[in-house]
Amino acid sequence: MLAVSGGIAAYKAADLTSKLVQMGAVVEVVLTKSARHFIQPLTFQALTKRPVHTDVFEGWTVDSFGHVTLAREAGVLLVAPATANTIARLATGLADDMLGAVALATEAPLVLAPAMEHHMWQHPATRANLSTLMERGATVVPPEQGRLASGYEGDGRLATTPAILATLRAVLGRLGPLAGRRVVVTAGGTREPLDPVRYIGNRSTGKMGVALAEAARDAGASVTLIAGPTVPDLPAGLDILLIDTARELMAAVEGATADADALIMAAAVADFRAREVSESKIKKGQGESRVTLELERNPDILAGIDRPGLLKVGFAAETESLIENARQKLLAKDLSLIVANDAVATIGSEESTATLIRRGTEPETLPRMAKEELAARIIHEVAGMIAAKNGARHA
Repeated sequence: MLAVSGGIAAYKAADLTSKLVQMGAVVEVVLTKSARHFIQPLTFQALTKRPVHTDVFEGWTVDSFGHVTLAREAGVLLVAPATANTIARLATGLADDMLGAVALATEAPLVLAPAMEHHMWQHPATRANLSTLMERGATVVPPEQGRLASGYEGDGRLATTPAILATLRAVLGRLGPLAGRRVVVTAGGTREPLDPVRYIGNRSTGKMGVALAEAARDAGASVTLIAGPTVPDLPAGLDILLIDTARELMAAVEGATADADALIMAAAVADFRAREVSESKIKKGQGESRVTLELERNPDILAGIDRPGLLKVGFAAETESLIENARQKLLAKDLSLIVANDAVATIGSEESTATLIRRGTEPETLPRMAKEELAARIIHEVAGMIAAKNGARHA
């Protein structure tokens, strides 16, 4: 259920509604009286193919009991934009409009995406009202800093649509199969410097790791994403750690997994680094046709992590002998699951072919699918393994 209150950012709620519908959500829209000065109900009717609710006194039918039905059927109540006035009304429990009545009647989680003038956002009254709502369980998607409708710069811009959607997915996943679990995911390639401007790298985009982190978040986990410099778009709703080199990644993984339930190592880690890094740019030299680089091996991060109770998942991107090489890694690194895929067909692609290899079972080859679908499949496996492990331990 999307409630739109009366601020200039109300026009952005149309894009948010469109994205929600495209994701498969059934969206009921409530417009406050003030919101209708900025955007009309017809916009949302066209997007949702459903009636828009504007009046708490709208007629009841045999099938629909106004705010009572809306409150009962809502999976989540999102207020975007949430103005200072709307936040104050929700905090005091006023129920003289449809939004207030639904907010009091529903058991669905409340998500607020505030948008207002900078000083209104910073005012102690607004902060106190938000604190009251958060104490009752509300989740806030903080506004961003930037140019406001007034022309001034400051805090108060409505959060981006991706940030709001990420928060919604995290809230809806609170009771998912990984609720209460901590999952660490690595993504992207590492860069090993040669000099101040050059490095050894690879073609990994980090898309698989990001998809895994988002899938784990949607399943209810608290997720730490450790991302290399090749990851362009970092998702919201996660704890993000940024690294460049393999040794930085190793330190980040060691710290993040101290109290984690699972580690999913999707990063493409450089196997080698320069033995010596030049402090100045390496010159071509007159008449020289080749340069010799002396490399040394980077640590095997996944094999080196040995935490009791930590479930470890690895990836094997191979160009030959896929299953054999993946099985060797499964055993050598003491993994519970390894995802084997063709490096050439997978790295940088929007889709992936994969074979899931577990201990003591035959490999399971999956059809080619979008990386988001594959991530959901892997997270389903991880959730089942954690549940089985905890069940066995409890028994």
